[in-house]
Amino acid sequence: MATLPEAYKEIPLALKHIIPLDFKSIDSVPDSHAWPKTNINNDIHVQSENIFDEKSISIPVVDLMAPNVEETIGGACQTWGVFRLINHGIPANLVEEVEFQTARLFALPSELKMKVLRSPGGATGYGAPRITPFFPKFMWHEGFTIIGSPLGHARELWPHDYQHFCDVMENYQKQMKALAYKILILMLKSIGVSEEELNWKSSSSSSSSSMAAESESALQLNSFPTCPDPTIAIGLADHTDSMLFTILHQSPTKGLQIFKDGIGWITVPPVAGSFVVNTGDLLHIYSNGKFPSVRHRVLVNKDRHRYSVGFFYGPPSNSRIAPLDKCPIYRSVTVKEFLSLKAKYLTDAISLMKI
Repeated sequence: MATLPEAYKEIPLALKHIIPLDFKSIDSVPDSHAWPKTNINNDIHVQSENIFDEKSISIPVVDLMAPNVEETIGGACQTWGVFRLINHGIPANLVEEVEFQTARLFALPSELKMKVLRSPGGATGYGAPRITPFFPKFMWHEGFTIIGSPLGHARELWPHDYQHFCDVMENYQKQMKALAYKILILMLKSIGVSEEELNWKSSSSSSSSSMAAESESALQLNSFPTCPDPTIAIGLADHTDSMLFTILHQSPTKGLQIFKDGIGWITVPPVAGSFVVNTGDLLHIYSNGKFPSVRHRVLVNKDRHRYSVGFFYGPPSNSRIAPLDKCPIYRSVTVKEFLSLKAKYLTDAISLMKI
Protein backbone atom coordinates (compact mmCIF):
# COMPACT_ATOMS: atom_id res chain seq x y z
CA MET A 1 0.00 0.00 0.00
CA ALA A 2 1.31 3.45 -0.92
CA THR A 3 2.02 5.75 2.00
CA LEU A 4 2.27 9.50 2.52
CA PRO A 5 6.09 9.38 2.64
CA GLU A 6 6.07 7.62 -0.74
CA ALA A 7 3.71 10.24 -2.15
CA TYR A 8 5.92 13.12 -1.02
CA LYS A 9 9.03 11.42 -2.38
CA GLU A 10 7.83 12.30 -5.88
CA ILE A 11 7.36 15.97 -4.93
CA PRO A 12 10.86 17.04 -3.81
CA LEU A 13 11.62 20.55 -2.54
CA ALA A 14 14.77 22.60 -3.09
CA LEU A 15 17.02 22.50 -0.04
CA LYS A 16 16.71 26.29 0.39
CA HIS A 17 12.98 25.77 0.99
CA ILE A 18 13.55 23.23 3.76
CA ILE A 19 16.12 24.79 6.08
CA PRO A 20 14.55 27.09 8.72
CA LEU A 21 16.22 30.28 9.90
CA ASP A 22 18.33 29.98 13.06
CA PHE A 23 15.96 32.22 15.02
CA LYS A 24 18.10 32.23 18.17
CA SER A 25 21.03 33.85 16.37
CA ILE A 26 19.32 37.04 15.15
CA ASP A 27 17.86 40.17 16.77
CA SER A 28 16.06 41.68 13.77
CA VAL A 29 13.90 40.44 10.89
CA PRO A 30 16.14 39.76 7.87
CA ASP A 31 14.99 40.82 4.41
CA SER A 32 14.41 37.17 3.52
CA HIS A 33 11.60 37.06 6.12
CA ALA A 34 10.29 40.65 5.85
CA TRP A 35 6.87 40.72 4.17
CA PRO A 36 5.40 43.88 2.62
CA LYS A 37 2.08 45.03 4.06
CA THR A 38 0.35 44.49 0.72
CA ASN A 39 -1.05 41.52 -1.19
CA ILE A 40 1.74 39.36 -2.62
CA ASN A 41 1.23 36.14 -4.59
CA ASN A 42 -2.34 35.83 -3.29
CA ASP A 43 -1.21 36.08 0.34
CA ILE A 44 -3.06 38.63 2.46
CA HIS A 45 -0.66 39.98 5.03
CA VAL A 46 -1.25 41.07 8.59
CA GLN A 47 -2.63 44.55 8.02
CA SER A 48 -4.17 44.33 4.55
CA GLU A 49 -7.73 43.34 5.50
CA ASN A 50 -10.08 43.80 8.41
CA ILE A 51 -9.19 41.57 11.34
CA PHE A 52 -11.88 40.61 13.83
CA ASP A 53 -10.87 39.18 17.17
CA GLU A 54 -12.71 36.84 19.50
CA LYS A 55 -14.48 39.75 21.24
CA SER A 56 -16.58 40.48 18.17
CA ILE A 57 -17.08 37.06 16.60
CA SER A 58 -16.01 33.49 17.28
CA ILE A 59 -16.09 30.10 15.60
CA PRO A 60 -18.77 27.49 16.43
CA VAL A 61 -18.30 25.17 19.41
CA VAL A 62 -19.01 21.43 19.04
CA ASP A 63 -19.53 19.30 22.15
CA LEU A 64 -18.70 15.72 21.17
CA MET A 65 -20.85 14.40 24.03
CA ALA A 66 -23.94 16.48 23.19
CA PRO A 67 -27.05 14.65 21.90
CA ASN A 68 -27.25 17.00 18.90
CA VAL A 69 -23.57 16.70 17.98
CA GLU A 70 -24.30 15.46 14.45
CA GLU A 71 -26.40 18.55 13.73
CA THR A 72 -23.92 21.04 15.25
CA ILE A 73 -20.89 19.52 13.57
CA GLY A 74 -22.65 19.53 10.20
CA GLY A 75 -23.73 23.15 10.59
CA ALA A 76 -20.22 24.20 11.62
CA CYS A 77 -18.60 22.40 8.69
CA GLN A 78 -20.99 23.78 6.09
CA THR A 79 -21.09 27.39 7.27
CA TRP A 80 -17.57 27.83 8.64
CA GLY A 81 -15.32 24.89 7.82
CA VAL A 82 -13.90 25.16 11.33
CA PHE A 83 -15.08 24.61 14.90
CA ARG A 84 -13.83 24.32 18.45
CA LEU A 85 -14.14 20.76 19.80
CA ILE A 86 -14.82 20.17 23.51
CA ASN A 87 -15.44 17.02 25.55
CA HIS A 88 -13.34 15.11 23.03
CA GLY A 89 -11.99 12.50 25.46
CA ILE A 90 -8.26 13.05 24.92
CA PRO A 91 -6.62 13.19 28.40
CA ALA A 92 -5.43 16.67 29.38
CA ASN A 93 -2.19 15.31 30.81
CA LEU A 94 -1.36 13.69 27.46
CA VAL A 95 -1.93 16.96 25.59
CA GLU A 96 0.23 18.81 28.12
CA GLU A 97 3.01 16.25 27.72
CA VAL A 98 2.86 16.56 23.92
CA GLU A 99 3.25 20.32 24.24
CA PHE A 100 6.12 19.91 26.70
CA GLN A 101 7.95 17.51 24.39
CA THR A 102 7.32 19.86 21.45
CA ALA A 103 8.93 22.76 23.32
CA ARG A 104 11.76 20.46 24.39
CA LEU A 105 12.51 19.57 20.78
CA PHE A 106 12.53 23.12 19.45
CA ALA A 107 14.67 24.36 22.37
CA LEU A 108 17.55 22.22 21.06
CA PRO A 109 20.48 23.99 19.37
CA SER A 110 20.05 24.62 15.66
CA GLU A 111 23.01 22.42 14.74
CA LEU A 112 21.40 19.48 16.53
CA LYS A 113 18.00 19.98 14.89
CA MET A 114 19.75 20.07 11.52
CA LYS A 115 20.79 16.45 12.10
CA VAL A 116 17.16 15.47 11.54
CA LEU A 117 16.52 17.85 8.64
CA ARG A 118 13.82 16.65 6.27
CA SER A 119 15.29 15.47 2.98
CA PRO A 120 14.17 17.20 -0.28
CA GLY A 121 11.87 14.28 -1.03
CA GLY A 122 11.08 13.43 2.55
CA ALA A 123 7.88 13.72 4.54
CA THR A 124 9.23 13.55 8.10
CA GLY A 125 11.77 15.40 10.20
CA TYR A 126 12.74 19.00 10.86
CA GLY A 127 12.18 21.79 8.36
CA ALA A 128 10.34 24.79 6.99
CA PRO A 129 6.68 24.62 5.81
CA ARG A 130 6.00 22.68 2.61
CA ILE A 131 4.16 25.73 1.21
CA THR A 132 7.37 27.81 1.32
CA PRO A 133 8.16 27.67 -2.45
CA PHE A 134 4.90 29.44 -3.33
CA PHE A 135 5.82 32.68 -1.57
CA PRO A 136 8.54 35.29 -2.23
CA LYS A 137 9.44 35.55 1.45
CA PHE A 138 10.15 32.95 4.12
CA MET A 139 7.96 32.30 7.16
CA TRP A 140 8.75 32.75 10.84
CA HIS A 141 8.34 29.06 11.52
CA GLU A 142 10.14 25.80 12.14
CA GLY A 143 8.40 22.45 12.13
CA PHE A 144 8.90 18.77 12.84
CA THR A 145 6.75 16.18 11.05
CA ILE A 146 6.04 12.70 12.43
CA ILE A 147 4.35 9.87 10.53
CA GLY A 148 4.21 6.74 12.66
CA SER A 149 7.18 6.24 14.97
CA PRO A 150 9.69 9.12 15.43
CA LEU A 151 12.28 6.66 16.75
CA GLY A 152 14.98 7.22 14.12
CA HIS A 153 14.95 11.00 14.45
CA ALA A 154 14.53 10.94 18.24
CA ARG A 155 17.67 8.81 18.61
CA GLU A 156 19.62 11.47 16.72
CA LEU A 157 18.27 14.23 18.97
CA TRP A 158 18.53 12.43 22.31
CA PRO A 159 20.87 9.41 21.97
CA HIS A 160 20.33 8.34 25.60
CA ASP A 161 16.90 9.82 26.33
CA TYR A 162 14.63 9.31 23.33
CA GLN A 163 12.12 6.68 24.47
CA HIS A 164 9.74 8.94 26.40
CA PHE A 165 9.41 11.33 23.45
CA CYS A 166 8.55 8.39 21.19
CA ASP A 167 6.04 6.92 23.64
CA VAL A 168 4.24 10.25 24.05
CA MET A 169 4.00 10.98 20.32
CA GLU A 170 2.92 7.45 19.40
CA ASN A 171 0.24 7.40 22.11
CA TYR A 172 -1.05 10.80 20.99
CA GLN A 173 -1.23 9.70 17.34
CA LYS A 174 -3.13 6.54 18.30
CA GLN A 175 -5.72 8.42 20.34
CA MET A 176 -6.08 11.21 17.80
CA LYS A 177 -6.63 8.72 14.98
CA ALA A 178 -9.55 7.15 16.86
CA LEU A 179 -10.98 10.62 17.59
CA ALA A 180 -10.58 11.67 13.95
CA TYR A 181 -12.57 8.70 12.69
CA LYS A 182 -15.41 9.57 15.09
CA ILE A 183 -15.39 13.13 13.79
CA LEU A 184 -15.38 11.98 10.16
CA ILE A 185 -18.40 9.72 10.65
CA LEU A 186 -20.34 12.56 12.31
CA MET A 187 -19.40 14.97 9.53
CA LEU A 188 -20.60 12.62 6.82
CA LYS A 189 -23.76 11.57 8.65
CA SER A 190 -24.67 15.25 8.82
CA ILE A 191 -24.93 15.29 5.00
CA GLY A 192 -26.79 11.98 4.82
CA VAL A 193 -23.90 9.57 4.30
CA SER A 194 -23.74 6.49 6.51
CA GLU A 195 -20.58 4.72 7.62
CA GLU A 196 -21.42 1.84 5.28
CA GLU A 197 -21.59 4.20 2.30
CA LEU A 198 -18.04 5.51 2.61
CA ASN A 199 -16.47 5.01 -0.78
CA TRP A 200 -12.77 5.52 -0.18
CA LYS A 201 -10.65 2.42 -0.08
CA SER A 202 -7.11 1.56 -1.04
CA SER A 203 -6.45 -0.94 -3.77
CA SER A 204 -5.78 -3.56 -1.09
CA SER A 205 -9.02 -2.95 0.80
CA SER A 206 -11.93 -5.34 0.40
CA SER A 207 -14.50 -3.65 2.61
CA SER A 208 -15.43 -0.33 4.18
CA SER A 209 -14.97 -1.86 7.65
CA SER A 210 -11.20 -1.60 7.23
CA MET A 211 -11.24 2.10 6.39
CA ALA A 212 -10.67 3.33 9.92
CA ALA A 213 -7.58 1.16 10.22
CA GLU A 214 -6.32 2.09 6.76
CA SER A 215 -6.63 5.85 7.16
CA GLU A 216 -3.36 7.78 7.15
CA SER A 217 -2.24 10.65 9.34
CA ALA A 218 0.66 12.95 10.08
CA LEU A 219 1.56 14.80 13.25
CA GLN A 220 2.98 18.27 12.73
CA LEU A 221 4.81 20.00 15.59
CA ASN A 222 5.04 23.76 14.99
CA SER A 223 7.29 26.40 16.53
CA PHE A 224 6.75 30.14 16.07
CA PRO A 225 9.64 31.86 17.88
CA THR A 226 9.36 35.37 19.32
CA CYS A 227 9.74 37.91 16.53
CA PRO A 228 11.49 41.31 16.78
CA ASP A 229 8.88 42.92 14.49
CA PRO A 230 5.63 40.96 14.06
CA THR A 231 4.22 43.63 11.70
CA ILE A 232 6.52 42.51 8.87
CA ALA A 233 6.74 38.77 9.54
CA ILE A 234 4.25 35.93 9.33
CA GLY A 235 4.28 32.51 10.97
CA LEU A 236 2.36 30.66 8.27
CA ALA A 237 1.07 32.31 5.12
CA ASP A 238 -2.52 32.03 3.89
CA HIS A 239 -3.25 28.43 2.85
CA THR A 240 -5.64 25.50 3.08
CA ASP A 241 -4.81 22.02 4.35
CA SER A 242 -4.67 19.16 1.86
CA MET A 243 -6.13 16.24 3.81
CA LEU A 244 -9.69 15.60 5.04
CA PHE A 245 -9.32 17.75 8.15
CA THR A 246 -6.88 18.88 10.81
CA ILE A 247 -7.20 18.66 14.60
CA LEU A 248 -5.10 21.40 16.18
CA HIS A 249 -3.84 21.99 19.70
CA GLN A 250 -2.51 25.50 20.45
CA SER A 251 -0.24 26.61 23.28
CA PRO A 252 -1.66 29.53 25.34
CA THR A 253 -0.63 32.24 22.86
CA LYS A 254 -2.79 33.74 20.11
CA GLY A 255 -1.71 33.43 16.50
CA LEU A 256 -4.14 31.33 14.46
CA GLN A 257 -6.55 33.18 12.17
CA ILE A 258 -9.16 31.83 9.76
CA PHE A 259 -10.69 33.68 6.83
CA LYS A 260 -14.47 33.97 6.73
CA ASP A 261 -16.09 35.24 3.53
CA GLY A 262 -17.88 38.51 4.09
CA ILE A 263 -16.09 39.15 7.38
CA GLY A 264 -12.31 38.87 6.97
CA TRP A 265 -9.64 37.40 9.21
CA ILE A 266 -10.84 36.12 12.56
CA THR A 267 -8.54 35.30 15.46
CA VAL A 268 -9.07 31.83 16.92
CA PRO A 269 -7.65 32.04 20.45
CA PRO A 270 -6.43 29.00 22.38
CA VAL A 271 -8.91 27.64 24.92
CA ALA A 272 -7.72 25.09 27.46
CA GLY A 273 -9.19 21.61 27.01
CA SER A 274 -10.33 22.18 23.43
CA PHE A 275 -9.07 21.49 19.92
CA VAL A 276 -9.65 23.49 16.75
CA VAL A 277 -10.83 21.34 13.83
CA ASN A 278 -10.66 22.72 10.30
CA THR A 279 -11.79 21.06 7.08
CA GLY A 280 -9.34 20.46 4.23
CA ASP A 281 -9.25 20.05 0.47
CA LEU A 282 -10.04 16.33 0.29
CA LEU A 283 -13.12 16.74 2.47
CA HIS A 284 -14.24 19.62 0.26
CA ILE A 285 -14.04 17.28 -2.73
CA TYR A 286 -15.55 14.35 -0.84
CA SER A 287 -18.53 16.44 0.30
CA ASN A 288 -18.98 17.74 -3.26
CA GLY A 289 -18.30 21.28 -2.10
CA LYS A 290 -20.69 21.26 0.86
CA PHE A 291 -17.78 21.69 3.31
CA PRO A 292 -15.42 24.57 2.45
CA SER A 293 -11.68 24.08 2.74
CA VAL A 294 -10.97 26.87 5.19
CA ARG A 295 -8.18 29.35 4.58
CA HIS A 296 -6.01 30.06 7.60
CA ARG A 297 -2.73 31.66 8.60
CA VAL A 298 -0.61 32.20 11.72
CA LEU A 299 0.65 35.51 13.10
CA VAL A 300 3.74 35.82 15.29
CA ASN A 301 4.35 37.38 18.68
CA LYS A 302 7.04 39.74 19.95
CA ASP A 303 7.09 38.49 23.53
CA ARG A 304 5.95 34.86 23.57
CA HIS A 305 7.18 31.77 21.76
CA ARG A 306 4.12 29.98 20.38
CA TYR A 307 3.72 26.24 19.73
CA SER A 308 0.99 24.22 18.08
CA VAL A 309 0.45 20.57 17.22
CA GLY A 310 -1.58 19.67 14.14
CA PHE A 311 -2.95 16.19 13.42
CA PHE A 312 -3.66 15.78 9.68
CA TYR A 313 -6.13 13.01 8.86
CA GLY A 314 -6.93 11.40 5.53
CA PRO A 315 -7.39 8.23 3.47
CA PRO A 316 -4.52 6.02 2.27
CA SER A 317 -2.53 7.80 -0.42
CA ASN A 318 -3.44 5.25 -3.13
CA SER A 319 -7.16 5.38 -2.35
CA ARG A 320 -9.54 7.20 -4.66
CA ILE A 321 -11.68 10.08 -3.45
CA ALA A 322 -14.94 10.75 -5.28
CA PRO A 323 -17.72 13.20 -4.36
CA LEU A 324 -20.53 11.66 -2.31
CA ASP A 325 -23.23 13.05 -4.58
CA LYS A 326 -25.29 11.92 -7.57
CA CYS A 327 -24.36 15.15 -9.37
CA PRO A 328 -20.64 15.58 -8.72
CA ILE A 329 -18.97 18.90 -9.42
CA TYR A 330 -15.49 17.46 -8.89
CA ARG A 331 -13.82 14.53 -10.62
CA SER A 332 -12.49 11.61 -8.61
CA VAL A 333 -8.80 11.57 -7.73
CA THR A 334 -6.36 9.47 -5.74
CA VAL A 335 -4.87 11.09 -2.66
CA LYS A 336 -1.41 10.79 -4.20
CA GLU A 337 -2.56 12.53 -7.40
CA PHE A 338 -4.13 15.36 -5.45
CA LEU A 339 -1.01 15.89 -3.33
CA SER A 340 0.96 16.20 -6.56
CA LEU A 341 -1.48 18.82 -7.85
CA LYS A 342 -1.33 20.72 -4.57
CA ALA A 343 2.48 20.67 -4.64
CA LYS A 344 2.42 22.26 -8.10
CA TYR A 345 -0.52 24.67 -7.87
CA LEU A 346 -1.32 25.19 -4.15
CA THR A 347 -4.63 27.12 -3.94
CA ASP A 348 -5.48 26.45 -7.59
CA ALA A 349 -5.46 22.67 -7.12
CA ILE A 350 -9.15 22.52 -6.14
CA SER A 351 -10.28 24.46 -9.22
CA LEU A 352 -8.38 22.01 -11.40
CA MET A 353 -10.54 19.23 -9.95
CA LYS A 354 -13.80 20.67 -11.28
CA ILE A 355 -15.66 18.69 -13.92
